[in-house]
Amino acid sequence: MAAVTAADTAAVTARSAARKPHPLTLAQAMERAQALQAGGDLDGAIALYADWIERSPAPLKQVACFNWGTLLSLAHREADAEAAYRRALELDPAFAPAMLNLGHLQERRGDADGALATWAQAVECTTPPTDANIEHHLHALNNAARLLEHLKRLPEAEKLMVRSLTVKAAQYDVIQHYVHIRQKQCAWPFYAPVGEVTQNQMLVGTSALAMMGISDDPALQLMAALRFASERAPKPPAVPLHTQVPPRDRSRDPRIRIGYLSGDLHHHAVGLLIPELIELHDRSRFEVWAFCWTPESASPQRQRLLKAFDHHVRLAGVDDVTAAKLISQAGIDVLVDLQALTSGARPGILGQRPAPVQVSYLGLPGTSGLPGVDWLIADDYTMPPELERYCTEKAIRLPGCYQVSDRRREEAPVPPRSRYGLPDDAFVYCSFNNNHKFTPEVYGAWMRILKGVPGSLLWLLADNAAAKANMQREAEGAGVDPARLVFAPRVSPAEYLARFRCADLMLDTHPFNAGTTASDALWMGLPIVTWSGRTYISRMAGSLLTAVGLPDLITESLPAYEKLAIELGRRPARVASYRRYLAEQGRASPLFDVPRIVREIETAFERLFQETRLRR
Repeated sequence: MAAVTAADTAAVTARSAARKPHPLTLAQAMERAQALQAGGDLDGAIALYADWIERSPAPLKQVACFNWGTLLSLAHREADAEAAYRRALELDPAFAPAMLNLGHLQERRGDADGALATWAQAVECTTPPTDANIEHHLHALNNAARLLEHLKRLPEAEKLMVRSLTVKAAQYDVIQHYVHIRQKQCAWPFYAPVGEVTQNQMLVGTSALAMMGISDDPALQLMAALRFASERAPKPPAVPLHTQVPPRDRSRDPRIRIGYLSGDLHHHAVGLLIPELIELHDRSRFEVWAFCWTPESASPQRQRLLKAFDHHVRLAGVDDVTAAKLISQAGIDVLVDLQALTSGARPGILGQRPAPVQVSYLGLPGTSGLPGVDWLIADDYTMPPELERYCTEKAIRLPGCYQVSDRRREEAPVPPRSRYGLPDDAFVYCSFNNNHKFTPEVYGAWMRILKGVPGSLLWLLADNAAAKANMQREAEGAGVDPARLVFAPRVSPAEYLARFRCADLMLDTHPFNAGTTASDALWMGLPIVTWSGRTYISRMAGSLLTAVGLPDLITESLPAYEKLAIELGRRPARVASYRRYLAEQGRASPLFDVPRIVREIETAFERLFQETRLRR
């Protein structure tokens, strides 16, 4: 590209000076640009703003620069968009809308510090908030908090959320993150008072996932799911999308087409459980598709999953309506949603009803409340009859355990306890669940268990420094030396599995039971004490223990849970017998009979397909 000379610059300046003022007012230019954009001429709208800015006087030019920047960003001309926003700020250094968009642009290009600084400037420029600027003020606070949470700078994020809720209480999105961020930090109580937020607002604002870790009341879990669905899930179309596509010709290939929908087909709890499910599908009866927006990577887990599918359709960057059309055009008969309401979920795809049978599995162990999701895979243990009234889906009850798992987990050699600071002669309890599953009630029981078993230790993960500090402080307050808490570092997947053998007994969380972690522990021969409650998610580990042949490790109340854990800690020989049983028979138990579970799932899908076909 040729260099721009001084003569060129002078010529451009001369031409600009010779131009007549633009004939359109700013309002007229905005209206004309909007019409061009609506007509599909984005470049024309961009050119109109560029010309207007060069030929118009200064008043309100910052507004035109801002609009220009938004169009440039839509055209993926991010560098030009940034220049437009910065030009707006040169004209008006306190113009908050330009700061907000500039911050988003900086975040997209990976400049988190720049985005946070820009949003901090926007907060300062809109302080104190007024009726005219309160939305800009809250936008800057909330997006800075969101980014800080993503960066795991949780205490900073919480402070901004508190500041935001103090300004305006009725912000359910902010309440949702405020509650969950306190869960992540083990900051108890979860519902700490803030500003004028009422107790009802705090409860109603709790996300479905957070509620699963707070309450074992199925009605509250249903309420949280339905609120999300009512706010985030689009209304289903009057005519289901799958009925708008001509039926495919099955004469050449009569196989049932199963589609798996997820953004977690990589090293994620769901992505770790399902590889053999996909690999073992009977290809003489089923064709298996993946529809996913998982970030691409060369990781072995990601590559193994991709290899297992017959077809892989990328949905990253594809809007929900188009994604649903791709699924319906593929002739999918059974669509399995592996995400539901978890992070990254796309309920707008399911709401279009691209497949005649739509099933929820693994991603959210409980009801999603989503329109378009007909069925939920469960079993008799996780879904007792009295729980059905609290689920918007119908239950597919597998004859054994609901959970499929992977028998090809990579295991490292068993490490010595000393590697993790664990004495060889101590009784070691562990809980490698995510910290957001920890509750003050169960943690209090853990402290009493440690006091009831002298010399015992509790081995935990600490997702963040705040959680670790809070757990240590709570231990000290309960009369337990914080040194009896040992915190495990993040390690490779193979070493993560191997170190289960360094513990004596796993203590489950409640009401959000271990799922994948429980499967990993039992696979590695580590027994689990669980507390089964009233909801699907609080009965997961009980289902696994039943299938593996250890139902006597299931309790049904906090006192019983605590009593059994203490009893086992005082009788290590009994724990050793459980470990021997798992070593000798665990992997041969029904829990890990993956081919059988896959056949059971296929039988259910085949039945649903046939029933739906008859109705059509």
